[in-house]
Amino acid sequence: MGAPGPSSGGFVISKATHPTRVNEQIRIPKVRVIDENGEQLGILDNREALDLARERGLDLVEVAPMAHPPVCRIMDYGRFKYEESKKAKRARQKQHIQKVKTVKFRPKTDDHDYTFKKNHIIEFLEHGDKVKVVVMFRGREMVHVSYGERIFERLLADLQEVALLDDEPKLEGRNLSLMLSPRKSPTKPE
Repeated sequence: MGAPGPSSGGFVISKATHPTRVNEQIRIPKVRVIDENGEQLGILDNREALDLARERGLDLVEVAPMAHPPVCRIMDYGRFKYEESKKAKRARQKQHIQKVKTVKFRPKTDDHDYTFKKNHIIEFLEHGDKVKVVVMFRGREMVHVSYGERIFERLLADLQEVALLDDEPKLEGRNLSLMLSPRKSPTKPE
């Protein structure tokens, strides 16, 4: 199902190893019980803990199934799930998924085309994406790999303020490639 689940008062409900058990799904005879205010009620019989939760109009939720005895919390499970789904939605909205954009050059790329592609690379880096720069060779152009290296040297000199070189250029078949990532705090020319 995924990574460890939502946190509840210091306990993590792990969905990866165990689905969250609620009320009658908890079959362990003795459980450590924590009430809705976070206070420990001690180790109680399963039936007694369930009756206590029902008296308060709440659910008995297993929050630490691997503990001995398992830890259960008295809480409103429906409300808990709702709040956790809202929290997860907010977290997804705040995160930026870093994409890898590819920009391709040829060994004899003209100055205007070079500038146009360089400006695209700058846009991608300022947006926070990584950029894979590829120089493609055809046929006998493979003899002149140095042309591709010159393009990379020029590009790295032009982009030193906004880009970091992840690793050295690599020759993969007929393509010479390198990976650029954005600087943490890009300095913009004024």
